[in-house]
Amino acid sequence: MQGKKVTIFGGSGLVGRRIVQRLARAGAQIRVGVRDVDQALFLRTMGVVGQVTPIPVNICNYDSVRAACEETDIVINLVGILFEKGSQRFDRIHLRGAENVAKACALHKVHRLIHMSALGANLHSHSRYAKTKGQGEEAVKKIFPDVTILRPSVIFGPEDRFFNYFAQIAVLSPFLPLIGGGKTKFQPVYVGDVADAVIAILKNTETTGKTYELGGPTVYTLTQIMEFITTTIQRKKIFVSLPFFVSKILGYFLQILPHPPLTADQVELMKKDSVVSNKAWTFKDLGIQPKDVQAIVPEYLKSYRPHF
Repeated sequence: MQGKKVTIFGGSGLVGRRIVQRLARAGAQIRVGVRDVDQALFLRTMGVVGQVTPIPVNICNYDSVRAACEETDIVINLVGILFEKGSQRFDRIHLRGAENVAKACALHKVHRLIHMSALGANLHSHSRYAKTKGQGEEAVKKIFPDVTILRPSVIFGPEDRFFNYFAQIAVLSPFLPLIGGGKTKFQPVYVGDVADAVIAILKNTETTGKTYELGGPTVYTLTQIMEFITTTIQRKKIFVSLPFFVSKILGYFLQILPHPPLTADQVELMKKDSVVSNKAWTFKDLGIQPKDVQAIVPEYLKSYRPHF
């Protein structure tokens, strides 16, 4: 990676900052496309002076994306949203934005393109999130056939919005909701392992044109995850089983909030398990042994324990 020029879209988030850190250590020259440069200035400290440069980019504006991809060897698109607000719509970000990146890569003859999707991406899904993720994959493959696609399950790490979110609810409420009865299965994947997968892919040209499904070593139901969280933070809670139709009604009301804890589309998404399929390319094919939830999460959930 020494001397390679890399452009990362969405590089200041949970996954992006780990990738930036690894690429900087490997000697790459990194351009990070973000919406708010001021909030991404911390990335500069991950490399030597001038090695990591945050730049303003609107992924929905092709000219903005095209300019960010000029004179670049590698492009990594990590941009995605979990809920819609204002102009941030699933189709604009997951489909149009992804198309813009792929077109810019094709125009500039970029050597490698890595596109972040998600487990559950499906053209025929009733979830708009999953459907647009699937549409984005198809659009990118048509424009840039050598793209490598990553489909992670729920990603966990110190700043995650999954384990931290439910731990916060457990601190504030005597009840914890089990959407759909808590039967949905997840295969949580450690953010550091996802970042390592990106580096492994870039080092191996045989990974071009492939789709990798990334999940941790253990499959958990939502109920098991809730039990793990409450045990870890040493807080006994009452689990309330909510059928999907009740959860969806609740989601319709909650999604009007600035940062909704639940949306109707997320409930729809949870009707399908988020686990790696049997025939998929996985961490094993990249020579990576993923870390388990229980080896990482307890350390950063300690702050949610009672202080007495």
